[in-house]
Amino acid sequence: MTDKDRASKTAKTTDAEKRKLDDELNEALEESFPGSDPVNVTQPAPSRHDQDIKRKG
Repeated sequence: MTDKDRASKTAKTTDAEKRKLDDELNEALEESFPGSDPVNVTQPAPSRHDQDIKRKG
């Protein structure tokens, strides 16, 4: 694999990650509209209470 191939693959991965984050942000905005609190782009760490809940990932 050449450096050019690696760079292309990395760029595609980065573009896919950006697209996924953008889609998730748009969904969060749609789900919370209208609302007074801004959408949180990052997910906070789980609390003790959250440890009992199984999450899909």
